[in-house]
Amino acid sequence: MQSPAAVHSCALSAVGCGHPFCDICTDLGHVIRTVSSTATYRKKARLFVEGEEPQGVFILRTGMAKLTASSIGGRAIVIRLAEPGDVLGLNAVVSNRPFGATAEMMATGQVRFISQDSVLRLMKANDAFALAVAEQLSASYYSLHDVVRSLGLGSHPLERLAKLLLSWTGDGDDGNTGNQSFKLPLTHQEIADNIGSTRQMVTKLFSQLRRKNLLGSQRGELIIMNRPELQRIVQF
Repeated sequence: MQSPAAVHSCALSAVGCGHPFCDICTDLGHVIRTVSSTATYRKKARLFVEGEEPQGVFILRTGMAKLTASSIGGRAIVIRLAEPGDVLGLNAVVSNRPFGATAEMMATGQVRFISQDSVLRLMKANDAFALAVAEQLSASYYSLHDVVRSLGLGSHPLERLAKLLLSWTGDGDDGNTGNQSFKLPLTHQEIADNIGSTRQMVTKLFSQLRRKNLLGSQRGELIIMNRPELQRIVQF
């Protein structure tokens, strides 16, 4: 496993992200502080590798990571993008099975680590911690369910691409339907792998969305020009 760039103190200031483990870091910080450490990982550093035996869980405090799964032939597919507050490796730690994916940092960030022994011990000793673990595992299940459903039931790559773009700018529950900009976190090839298509098709779809004035670009960022119309494509 690749070593972190630098190790810092075990401070457990919570990130206000609404994830189960963010809340638990606030409520049970004095307990977790004694069994966790925080390190800074640079871009492209790997937190763990597919097939490795689990050593513990990784909680993103800052930065972004991608989880990829590979075939025997070496082809990799991005199965998830992780943001601050997400817990990585929890399934492997609880089930004591090898990691099912590789976690790689997409930007330099701080990552909190809790060893497998500590996770299992806290689950047995603390009901609130055990509940947070169950909630995180449930969230991971439904996230994967959505991916499989999108790939299996999406009638067209355009629908799957639109859903992916919308997921990178929130769910729109706040009523904000104006222009929204963000840096594209994946290459066209990685997007193609994610939605079950080809790089050429993804490039063609981006051009199509731009021609319809649904997408734009400015200063290296992608802009969603018409969110309601993009949502209509997903619901089509």
